[in-house]
Amino acid sequence: MLVAPGARDANARDEGNKARIKVLCSIALQSAMDDLIPEFERSSGHKVTIDYANAGPVADRVQRGEAADVVISTVSLVDRLQAQGKVMAGALVVIARVGVGVFVRRGASKPDLSSAEAFKRSVLAARSIAYPDPAGGGASGIYMASLIARLGIAAEIAPRTKLAASAEALFAGVASGEVDLGFNQISEILAQPSIELAGPLPADIQNYTQFTPGIVAGSSQAEAGRALIRLLSSPAAQTVLKAKGFD
Repeated sequence: MLVAPGARDANARDEGNKARIKVLCSIALQSAMDDLIPEFERSSGHKVTIDYANAGPVADRVQRGEAADVVISTVSLVDRLQAQGKVMAGALVVIARVGVGVFVRRGASKPDLSSAEAFKRSVLAARSIAYPDPAGGGASGIYMASLIARLGIAAEIAPRTKLAASAEALFAGVASGEVDLGFNQISEILAQPSIELAGPLPADIQNYTQFTPGIVAGSSQAEAGRALIRLLSSPAAQTVLKAKGFD
C-alpha cells in the first residue's frame, strides 16, 4: 500500500484538518493518477477533485487564474507559470518522464522501428497515420509534427495524415482499422485495450516529456497539496508510474 510521507500525522487524522484540493493535471498521467489519487485520499484523509487536459491547456487554465491548488504539467510549462507568479516559488521535482510510442490495431502487424530510417520507411508505407492535433497543446502532437517535418516527409504524407482533436478519436481511428499507425505518449497507449503498442520511437529520434507538480499561487490548501506532491515523488508512487509506461 502506498503511504504519503507525513500523511498519517495527527493533523491528517483530525477531521477538522482534512482538506479538499483541486488538481489540474496533464492527461498523459491519468492512468497512473487513477491509482495514486485514491491511495492518497485513503492515507491522508484529504479529498481530491482532478481535471485532465493536454499539458498546454492545463497550464493555460492556471495562467488565466482558474482556482486550483495543484497543477501537474510539463517542466517547461510549470517553470513558466512559476516565473509568472502563478505557481509558488520553489524547486520543481520531476515525478515522471514518458516517451512517444507507435501503436496499431490490436493484432495488426507491427512496423519496423529499429532505426530512424526504418521508422521513416514504415511511415511512408502506411496507408494513413494519426497523431494529436498540435493545435490542441499536447506534447506528443507537437513533437510528431516537428519530427515528420525534420525527416523531410511532411508534404508526401500530408494527404494520409489525420490530426486527432481528442485522444478518443485518435485511438478509435486506429482500433477501427481506418488508420494504420498512431502516435501518442506511451502511458496513454498502454491504457487503451483496443489498440496495441508497437514500440517506442527509435532512440535517436525519441522525445521525452517530463512532468512536474506545482502549488498554485493563492491556494488555501498548500499543505495538503504538498502532501500530494510528496506521495507522487515517493518510491512507491514511482513503481506505479513505471508500470503505467513512465520512466
